[in-house]
Amino acid sequence: MCGRYSLFAPPADVEERFDATFDFDFEPRYNAAPSQELPVITTEAPDTIGRMEWGLVPSWADDRSDFEFINARAETVAEKRSFADAYERRRCLVPADGFYEWTELGGGSGKQPYRVTVGDGDVFAMAGLYERWTPPQTQTGLGDFSGGPDGDLSSDPAPVETFTIVTTEPNEVVADLHHRMAVVLSPEEEQTWLSGDPDEVAALMDPYPADRMRAYPVSTAVNNPANDAAELVREIEIGS
Repeated sequence: MCGRYSLFAPPADVEERFDATFDFDFEPRYNAAPSQELPVITTEAPDTIGRMEWGLVPSWADDRSDFEFINARAETVAEKRSFADAYERRRCLVPADGFYEWTELGGGSGKQPYRVTVGDGDVFAMAGLYERWTPPQTQTGLGDFSGGPDGDLSSDPAPVETFTIVTTEPNEVVADLHHRMAVVLSPEEEQTWLSGDPDEVAALMDPYPADRMRAYPVSTAVNNPANDAAELVREIEIGS
């Protein structure tokens, strides 16, 4: 799975890499976590780097807390009701320069986090899906609404835009850490992911080549999503 990642490259470098422009003031993220608003590039606006909440809520959900999927399995994404429509119509790129996985330490002493990178720490795109969910309208209390004493519906709530990261079988680098990994796209595959038909994009969800990836241990401080600083991405010696 992919439950944390980083993107701290300079904004100008990210914009050049994706030939797209941020529509918000981007700040480096060393420990991007679910429920946060994070950069995405969508099918609808491929020249813009916007932001959405990590944790997909299907458009038909009554209560968002019942869903908020941070990952979607490549093997079933086309069939599952929660993802099928987004897979067909609303795919996105999730920019990153690394992601984290955890492996069990011996003797029941907890888990050791590792950071996984591509190339020499290059910026890359993970395959994502996105949705727009509108919270249910709520009725105002008696006398609260100026339109009449019996109350009425409040103003239309703003849609919430959310995304999920697609995962697949791990390559040899990630297999020692976890049984799933994010679908990492090559630059040549990114446009197809955004605009190709479902049959075309199905071929893109294989594990990224292991010889282009590296994993190294990092501080357990990354375990806490409240921590978000440069020291989280530094390589450590196990046991330090």
